[in-house]
Amino acid sequence: MKKLLSEPLGHFLLLGAAIFLAYSLVSKGASDTPGKIVITQGQLASMVEVFALTWQRQPTSDEVKGLVRDRVREELYYREAIARGLEKDDTVIRRRLRQKLEFLTDDVGARAQPTDDELNAYLRTHPDKFRTEQKFTFRQLYLDPKKHGENIARDAAQLLAKLNQTAADTDIAAMGDPFLLEYSFITVPTSEVAKQFGEKFTTILGRLSLGRWQGPVESSYGVHLVAVSERTNSSTPTLADVREAVRREWNNAARLKANEAFYGELLKRYTVTIEQAASADAEKITAKQK
Repeated sequence: MKKLLSEPLGHFLLLGAAIFLAYSLVSKGASDTPGKIVITQGQLASMVEVFALTWQRQPTSDEVKGLVRDRVREELYYREAIARGLEKDDTVIRRRLRQKLEFLTDDVGARAQPTDDELNAYLRTHPDKFRTEQKFTFRQLYLDPKKHGENIARDAAQLLAKLNQTAADTDIAAMGDPFLLEYSFITVPTSEVAKQFGEKFTTILGRLSLGRWQGPVESSYGVHLVAVSERTNSSTPTLADVREAVRREWNNAARLKANEAFYGELLKRYTVTIEQAASADAEKITAKQK
């Protein structure tokens, strides 16, 4: 039993039991007094608090009486609507009630705080969610295919030879063709490079040697000559580096598991039957669709 309680599954079972208990208490309070309406002190205080937050002042005695009248009217209409079955087959109401139950499980699930062991285990199980991207520091010169035409390969080779003989601190911006993007990029993540230049360019960028001009490298714009000065490989960080991110992901996973556990427990109380159309009816429907 102790082992079960220490496992995440045990946590979710306890959460499910707590949800059922809360739900049963609420349902019991409403169903035991079908002909009686009680406005509790807590409900009255809540109404006054909402009024004060909305209007930035306390309600007068007449306004409090009005709040109570509105609450009684709401409760009367709600009970009468339920008694007449008006909530049935109403998609909006069904969705809203589902949301309220899911909010209930979310609220209970959010109270479970993970230990460092659980966070580390989650980090080991889902490393790709927290892996740092490969980053590049590079310079590029653009060659416009429309401008160079059939001579682009020759022009690229000539410019490449010239660049590799040029001092590192030389301003190279004027050596290539006009281009919308920058000539120099510092520690840019792979995703950003791909966003600006395309996947093909990014893949080749990861294979180039460091410290010299190379190319031509094709992008979604045309042809480039590229010099990569630094490349930082992707890596999985430690928990200390991404604790809050791991905690958010763990909490989200716990919320989803709590909802699924709650749904599973509810499902056990029902027999679900999916009625199939009679074969003759199915043939008629198929014939009409043709």
